[in-house]
Amino acid sequence: MSEIVLSADTTRKTGTRPSRRLRREQRVPAVVYGLSQDAVSIDVAWVDLREALTTDAGVNAVIHLKIGGEKQMSIVKDIQRHPVRRDVTHVDFLRIDPDQDVNVDVPLVMIGEAKAVTDADGMVDQNLFSLTVNAAPDSIPNELEVDISALTIGDSLRVADILLPVGVTTDVDPDETVAVGMITRSTLEAMAAEEAAIAEAEGLELEGAIDGDSDEASADDTGDDADDADDA
Repeated sequence: MSEIVLSADTTRKTGTRPSRRLRREQRVPAVVYGLSQDAVSIDVAWVDLREALTTDAGVNAVIHLKIGGEKQMSIVKDIQRHPVRRDVTHVDFLRIDPDQDVNVDVPLVMIGEAKAVTDADGMVDQNLFSLTVNAAPDSIPNELEVDISALTIGDSLRVADILLPVGVTTDVDPDETVAVGMITRSTLEAMAAEEAAIAEAEGLELEGAIDGDSDEASADDTGDDADDADDA
């Protein structure tokens, strides 16, 4: 993949008013820090930033910030958005060393079909949507696949079940649940309703049997009374 270069301007003034002015000009306020160097306030063109973050690597793309004629390898560490419009309002860039691992969040994507779960009218509930991993800058995976094909009702997949690429590690608890096969609420309600209907039907049958026995007993009693009257 070709190198992603993003030109940055270091002349911006900090503060609310200057930042609003930049956003009106379709530029995004940002800061770059890390590698024991001072943090530098910058701004970048929104159209260029959007292009840089819409490659296959997504937000984990390695971006070469061009600052003052020099390039600094970096990744996006944080993106702030407007709470309503969801516009990008600020970006934090982290300087990285090509020879040192970086710590990033990688999306988890479920693949396969959990046939045993669907056959039981259940569903696969995904609990973890990204995994924090350690990887070299040129080895950051775009996504990690989680195969749910063998999942059954009540069974779960954990972090330890994720196949990580060579050189990629994670410090997340290996027992943390990623996905679980479970019965849906509607299925549980249907099962409960079916059980209730069966119980009601069995109750009616038992009641009918008891009533039948009572009728026979009453008939026998009537016959005995008639016999006693004849004897008299």
